[in-house]
Amino acid sequence: MATFALIHGAGDAGWYWHLAERELRRRGHDTIAPDLPCEDDSAGLPEYADAVVSAIGGSSGGRGEVVVVAQSFGGFTAPLVAARVPVTMLVFVAGMIPAPGEAPGDWPAATGFDEVMSEQARRFNGSDMVYHDVPPALAAQARSRARPQSDTPGRDPWPLDAWPPVPVRCVIGTEDRFFPPEFMRRLATDRLGVVPDEIASGHAVALSRPGKLAAMLDGYAVATR
Repeated sequence: MATFALIHGAGDAGWYWHLAERELRRRGHDTIAPDLPCEDDSAGLPEYADAVVSAIGGSSGGRGEVVVVAQSFGGFTAPLVAARVPVTMLVFVAGMIPAPGEAPGDWPAATGFDEVMSEQARRFNGSDMVYHDVPPALAAQARSRARPQSDTPGRDPWPLDAWPPVPVRCVIGTEDRFFPPEFMRRLATDRLGVVPDEIASGHAVALSRPGKLAAMLDGYAVATR
């Protein structure tokens, strides 16, 4: 079976994945979900990738089939991991899709997300944009585990010249208020040439629909064989 290396988003923690991890392990897979050094102002994207590579077990791996899964801002780290250790697939789950040489801080303007977010803010007018479909008690736990996010990894250009030669899948939430589905469909097509798979969920897919997400990830792992 596969090892799923699960990368959380900005200002978050590996705990975000705990329900999806349970579902993946029930299906016979292994999982790792490290905390990235998001509070450390000395850490940039290379150090974020270091944390994931270390959790996988270094460049030699030893885990066999590794699937790297990235949530939101984790999308800038996932391909760096795939460029350093053997992986069988990259999966973006409501993930930011970078372009070579693009600093994360420039991503909102380059992709049109600035305009999208302005429209979403008007549309939802102060309502929860991330956890609106997560059970309230679970959403409260998620908020309590949030960590400060340093702006250091947003400053430097994304260091890869090209995407690693690894199959890529995208998963989007059809009820995502933060990265709305029409925006994500366009981004996946324009930047990766893929049509995303969809789950009826908001932005925090691994908390609101962990079983459905795990089933989809399990299907990807099976397909790679």
